Amino acid sequence: MSTFRPQTSDIAFTLEHVVGYPDVAALPGFEHADLDTVVELLEQCGEFMAEVVAPTNRSGDVQGAARQPDGTVVTSPGFRDAYRQYVETGWGAVPLPEEFGGGDFPHTVGLAIQELMSTANVAFALCPLLTQGAIEALVHYGSDALKQQFLPKMVTGEWTGSMNLTEPQAGSDVGAITTRAVKNDDGSYALTGQKIYITYGDHDMAEQIVHLVLARVPGAPAGTKGISCFIVPKFLVNDDGSLGEHNGVSALSLEHKLGIHGSPTCVLEYANATGYLVGEENRGMQIMFIMMNSARVSVGMQAVGISERAYQQSLDYAQNRRQGRAIGATERDSAIIDFPDVRRMLMTQKTYLAAARRLMLLNAVYVDQSTHNPDAAVRARADEIAGLLTPICKAYGSDLGNELTSLALQIHGGMGFIEETGAAQHYRDVRIMAIYEGTNGIQAADLVGRKLGVRGGDSAREFLETMREILAELAEAGTEFDSIRASLSAELDALDTATEWMLRTGRGDPNGVLAGSVPYLRMWGLCVSGWLLARSALAGAAAGDPEQAETQLVMARFFAQQLLPACSGLLGAATAGSTDLFALNVAQLSGIARSTVSS
Repeated sequence: MSTFRPQTSDIAFTLEHVVGYPDVAALPGFEHADLDTVVELLEQCGEFMAEVVAPTNRSGDVQGAARQPDGTVVTSPGFRDAYRQYVETGWGAVPLPEEFGGGDFPHTVGLAIQELMSTANVAFALCPLLTQGAIEALVHYGSDALKQQFLPKMVTGEWTGSMNLTEPQAGSDVGAITTRAVKNDDGSYALTGQKIYITYGDHDMAEQIVHLVLARVPGAPAGTKGISCFIVPKFLVNDDGSLGEHNGVSALSLEHKLGIHGSPTCVLEYANATGYLVGEENRGMQIMFIMMNSARVSVGMQAVGISERAYQQSLDYAQNRRQGRAIGATERDSAIIDFPDVRRMLMTQKTYLAAARRLMLLNAVYVDQSTHNPDAAVRARADEIAGLLTPICKAYGSDLGNELTSLALQIHGGMGFIEETGAAQHYRDVRIMAIYEGTNGIQAADLVGRKLGVRGGDSAREFLETMREILAELAEAGTEFDSIRASLSAELDALDTATEWMLRTGRGDPNGVLAGSVPYLRMWGLCVSGWLLARSALAGAAAGDPEQAETQLVMARFFAQQLLPACSGLLGAATAGSTDLFALNVAQLSGIARSTVSS
């Protein structure tokens, strides 16, 4: 296994030259978050993650969290001490509100920190991620009393948060939950029910866990319209802020998972647990979407983080593993990095990672613009683009996570299949990301069902035109950019064709649109990636650093010539409709249909 090298250099280049972070730093309220300060902060954060968090990654996989006979949960070796240092150094508080003890840095900076932490140890990173989501929900919808009682220690990380959505019978259909909340005489609620898949639902890293729980009050409407959101602390809080008696919530069991063994995934039982309403009754889904939308981009970035760790390990292995003789080599055994197919896999990882990182940070920049730009029209447009990019970030990013960690394992050859090398851990750990926070099919449905139709489709069309503007810049930049321009132009045409088909077909054939939604989302991911890498190539050429210029140009050209053309190849699948998907009955799908043979 290789050590973790923080990817701060590419993050800094992306912030400065590609996604427009200097414009964010110029917004009111972010005067303290200038680029130089942020880059220095991220370098320090990278050092912390490499020295303190990264060493816990392997031990967390080998010896995961464990439930004790008394029902408490003990985390993996080293997690508790690493988390204590994480709280003491204040990394979790950097992007959170100053009012409650945070650093008030932009959301973009917080997402970059999440990538560094996820690359170090994603199982560890899940705890701060869920806490931040709970904080955002409380900031937007919590009463002043709830904010004052819970947020200060959640912002510091002394208390952690969890998100309690689904139940055994519900799955992705959150509207099917049955956990009930009955109002008490003092205005609190008594919650009873069972929740599953609760990340860090119980652990020993913090003294208090603040659960955000979806439940139904008596007489609530059916489905998602009848869901309310509640805070249910693990321990009741006394009037003086100290912790009181244990609340009626307990961990029945821990899930035995394919990966992320260091992250305790709990089945939680609520038995007349005291909870406090967040916002209004029957508005729970609106509140939870505050957490989920933020978490969806974070999940995409976590997949980038894991893939970066896998790439670094496969790059080290390729330089050290010697077998066979490469063409032109004089030594008997060559390092496998000298063989074209290994180089292909390494370049595929490197360029996809750079593209996905740029996509995630671009989304974060639009989020910051949507919340802090003084111009209402700019805020509204930024919010539209962030909404369009969010399902792409989550689904495209996590799909790439599966593909890139698989490539990293492939570079290891047979040794990649051996657990001791650690390559398989990245492959296993990333697999959940395509399922978390709404499966990638749900993300694609969100893209075509909600985001694509904003302003009759003009929102998406305008973003497509924004991407096309780079074609003129590429034409003026020199012949070395010609292949990038030609490929990007062709693939934007394909995406435009698919977009118009989706908008036209969606009015009368929603099943047809949904049938093509996943390949259509991938088309978007590829085109935005190609566009951002082209921007990187132009910026590299203008930055005055020959090595940086060459790196950015080669990545953009490789992507344009070898990866981006997959977009056109997906056009048929995106626009094929649903007829063939439903043409075979269940017996035919199972292969047990019997043919009629005449005698």
